[in-house]
Amino acid sequence: MNDNAPLAERLRPQTLKDYVSQAHLVGEGGALSQHIKQGLIPSMIFWGPPGTGKTTLANIIASESGRPFYTLSAINSGVKDIREVIDKAKQSGGLFTTKNPILFIDEIHRFSKSQQDSLLQAVEKGWITLIGATTENPSFEVISALLSRCQVYILNAFDKTDLETLLKRAIETDVHISKKNITLKETTALLRLSGGDARKLLNIFELLVNSFSTNDIVITDEAVLENIQNNTVRYDKTGEQHYDIISAFIKSIRGSDPNGAVYWLARMIEGGEDVKFIARRLLISASEDIGNANPTALVIANNAFQAVTTIGYPEARIILSQCATYLACSPKSNASYMAIGMAQQLVKQTGDLSVPIEIRNAPTKLMKELGYGDNYKYAHNYENNFAPQEFLPDEIKNQKLYDPGNNARENAHREFLKQRWKDKYNY
Repeated sequence: MNDNAPLAERLRPQTLKDYVSQAHLVGEGGALSQHIKQGLIPSMIFWGPPGTGKTTLANIIASESGRPFYTLSAINSGVKDIREVIDKAKQSGGLFTTKNPILFIDEIHRFSKSQQDSLLQAVEKGWITLIGATTENPSFEVISALLSRCQVYILNAFDKTDLETLLKRAIETDVHISKKNITLKETTALLRLSGGDARKLLNIFELLVNSFSTNDIVITDEAVLENIQNNTVRYDKTGEQHYDIISAFIKSIRGSDPNGAVYWLARMIEGGEDVKFIARRLLISASEDIGNANPTALVIANNAFQAVTTIGYPEARIILSQCATYLACSPKSNASYMAIGMAQQLVKQTGDLSVPIEIRNAPTKLMKELGYGDNYKYAHNYENNFAPQEFLPDEIKNQKLYDPGNNARENAHREFLKQRWKDKYNY
């Protein structure tokens, strides 16, 4: 280890025993623990905020499973680099061994579709085990063909206990920090500035320690604010403010305040935030917070996403502003959001219930003979294109999941449902 490397790099754990946090993945009974112990590593995507140990965990998995390890950064690698690594991996591993090499790709969300396509055959054939790391939702940023070949594991921001453990480890074991007499009196300011990012915490801590002219150091919140806060960036698009400001932006829209929405939008634009990240959040808000109270909101948000993806900054700011202020001024409803949440919870509680035989498909003669689709009422053959029948499994029949919101459009939905289902659901 280079003694001149940043503190976060000097403290990077080399074994799973020294790894801090992510107990749901690598703790006792964790989703990855048995895979690592057995050396049977699937291709996977690590999704989580910056500084949560994605790169470190990939290195440890390769080391403890005894596999060759190759790494690429999506920022400066192209298809040619990918093919070169795959060729090397094929020579050092192979289809008939469980020790096929690991290829780690940092920031895989930055790869284009063609770059991701170039990985498919190698993953499919088992020439490599892919581990990708991303801070963005892989559902949006990783092509479906590649995503279907990988397990997705979510890494969480470090909690207070994890971060304090790292600080104490630095004080006790680091080649430079341990030479000083450091008293960790208060940690609130350090933890707040880190935003759950372990790398950021350790680098701030090193900067703070080096700001003292003496080896006898007492760490207090006041010392942190005096020495560090004034030197931090106004908007860190990969750190705490990235999440705080997008939260303020969405909550302003949800709260029907276009002034707050456009202010926080401006903060993100001036800070260099990814235009697609902002547009995606507008899309989500249009459905989650507005929904059927104004279905046009989703159309406008989707068109805004397509438009800003095409033209980029600086003109994209106008489209984002139009969309954000429109959403803020729209009537609000989370009825659809609540409905799918309730439905998913019901599925988890009741399992794979059988489809009622009346509404099953009957593509074969045998299925028709078994009664599939018998007694199904084709709605268009009835008055008002409606015929009462049961669409839920018997075990949960009469379960109401969608409860329209109290707004003009959804009150119309409620009246429609009340007329159709007056003897079944309480609308």
